[in-house]
Amino acid sequence: MKTTFEQITPARPPQDESAILSSRKQIAARYREIRAFSERLCEPLGVEDYVIQSMPDASPAKWHLAHTSWFFETFVLQPGLPGYRSSESLNSYLFNSYYNAVGPMHCRARRGMISRPNVEETYRYRRQIDEGMMDLFSYASETRWRQLESVIVLGLHHEQQHQELFLTDIKHMFAQNPLYPVYSKRPERNPATVPALNWGHFQEGMYWLGHQGEDFCFDNECPRHRVFLENFQVASRLVTNGEYLAFMDDNGYARPELWLSLGWLTANEQKWKAPLYWEKQEAEWFTFTLTGWCKVNPSEPVCHVSYFEADAYARWANSRLPTEAEWEIASANLPLSGNFVETEHYHPTIAPETRNGELAQMFGDVWEWTRSSYAPYPRYVPAKGAIGEYNGKFMCNQYVLRGGSCATSRTHIRRTYRNFFAPDKRWQFTGIRLAKDGL
Repeated sequence: MKTTFEQITPARPPQDESAILSSRKQIAARYREIRAFSERLCEPLGVEDYVIQSMPDASPAKWHLAHTSWFFETFVLQPGLPGYRSSESLNSYLFNSYYNAVGPMHCRARRGMISRPNVEETYRYRRQIDEGMMDLFSYASETRWRQLESVIVLGLHHEQQHQELFLTDIKHMFAQNPLYPVYSKRPERNPATVPALNWGHFQEGMYWLGHQGEDFCFDNECPRHRVFLENFQVASRLVTNGEYLAFMDDNGYARPELWLSLGWLTANEQKWKAPLYWEKQEAEWFTFTLTGWCKVNPSEPVCHVSYFEADAYARWANSRLPTEAEWEIASANLPLSGNFVETEHYHPTIAPETRNGELAQMFGDVWEWTRSSYAPYPRYVPAKGAIGEYNGKFMCNQYVLRGGSCATSRTHIRRTYRNFFAPDKRWQFTGIRLAKDGL
């Protein structure tokens, strides 16, 4: 199926020529940087590592590399670069993820069966797409650039999302291997004193929620709208492994009064007794990380917990999870800094010291579950055509997470960013921040 401009996005407002040329140059540089980082993340892999799919939710590394290239080919090069010759006809079928408007797609749970094209051919496919994109950056007319610019920027953020998925999927794959391969060697961090858990207090009132400004955001962050919030409190830091161990030692996984009904059913069916990747060896808990096995550090934030586990812990702690509106308001005056993928820790880090009531770890380390169902904001309208399938059609049976993780790029996150997963998912770097009613 051929994709047209009208199926992608409406034309942008007119700009002066110098602004267009400057924007094009900056985006071209950003394109090269992001595409190179995807391949840098693959450097620790052996060729066999590229092709394994460890569960239906995960995708092989090779598929991530190909799919992100397919996105640029389908939504940018095919409709926007005159004379562009498409790659193999089956690529659209193999590497389409969920865009029904583009055409049929290979079964998600069977992506690990795609042994061909092989890894070398996949990289060759990426080179072909990169060459086409460089031609477009150099030769596209002003009119064509206006039509394509926003889609290219979307494609770059899309690739950064897949860089994060790449790391979480590789971690899950390595954890299934009896040899437990190490993705990146890092020294084990010793336990340290964790700042006391304090509470930030926020007054009731009318607040603005959602993205504002001309810089990039996903459509689910809009439109900006007002919400009324009652008095609330937000914890000054993330819940630690040590605190979660106390929940486990108090039979938290065996107390139905703490769990949502579906959570209780899921935890028992899946035989959950601890966060994902935890294993008890004699009397001590260990966890598998991208740097290999290590002792569970009680000072670090707990991660790889589902919404069900986060909600049960919050009840046990006489608290609750924040709503996404509370989370966004609580983060409003905080810098967008933290432990992101650029630090190359690939694991949550210990909370820094803060003043009483000051919030830490709001960005990076772990995605923070909120109690908000993933739903459209008031007056939300998805984009027309295939791009409208990016976020809107998933607004059902999922919960919102905020803040990014140690696998998220710093240049990708915003305080209005709405991530979302089903409540039973644990393979992402997901953790817990508590909230309370009142002051």
